[in-house]
Amino acid sequence: MYYTGIDIGSTSAKAVVLNDNNDVVYRSIMPTGWSSVDTAEKIKKELAEAGIDAACSKFVATGYGRISVPYADKTITEITCHGKGAAFIYGDGACTVIDIGGQDTKIINISKCQVINFIMNDKCSAGTGRFLEVMANTLGVGLSELFNLASAGSGISISSMCTVFAESEVVSLIGSGHSKEDIAYGIVESITNKVKSLCGKLSDPDTRFYLTGGLCESDYIIESLSDKLGSRVVSNQNGRYAGAIGAALSAKSIKQR
Repeated sequence: MYYTGIDIGSTSAKAVVLNDNNDVVYRSIMPTGWSSVDTAEKIKKELAEAGIDAACSKFVATGYGRISVPYADKTITEITCHGKGAAFIYGDGACTVIDIGGQDTKIINISKCQVINFIMNDKCSAGTGRFLEVMANTLGVGLSELFNLASAGSGISISSMCTVFAESEVVSLIGSGHSKEDIAYGIVESITNKVKSLCGKLSDPDTRFYLTGGLCESDYIIESLSDKLGSRVVSNQNGRYAGAIGAALSAKSIKQR
């Protein structure tokens, strides 16, 4: 039997398949694109091509586009799935999960694989992956280059809480002759400062921090967050699949037909 979790986020869609032993036997990631329905069908086709028989699989969908997966046996919120997925990846002890997604940023307290509390950003897309993409485009660079530039910069602060105004602020800084490195530094600082603020409203200062989502492989983001929070933030290559892993684990609780 297979247990398939599908996490359709605003930016990317992930799929993870577990077997009865909780081994990850398949995983994939692709851009969500303009239609979550089309993306869900593409995932289904790729699963079939990989030998994952839909008749021998339970499906749980989560994320921004979870209602767009017509073959899902169940849909579950991303908060629950990220909690389960993080516990699977990092262990089931008490911790705080930081998920910087494309549409929102979530801070989730979990203990024994259960979500205890959570908080999300409430200032449009400021403090999210989408904010970083908009700012990187304004500088004419990709995300990887943005982080490389930021590591060599200093001294700039982006004060605007709204992405639209922050973009205008960046344009103004460019026009004033500030270096790309310093502007990139200010952009990343804006993100990590917002995450610190959210964590301060929810987290135990002695908690362990784990990073999930699309930025979990950025050493610079991890370094900046660790510095802001005064505690080592841990991540690994499976962190971006946390939501899909949690959905796959949830599929195991679905009764057999």
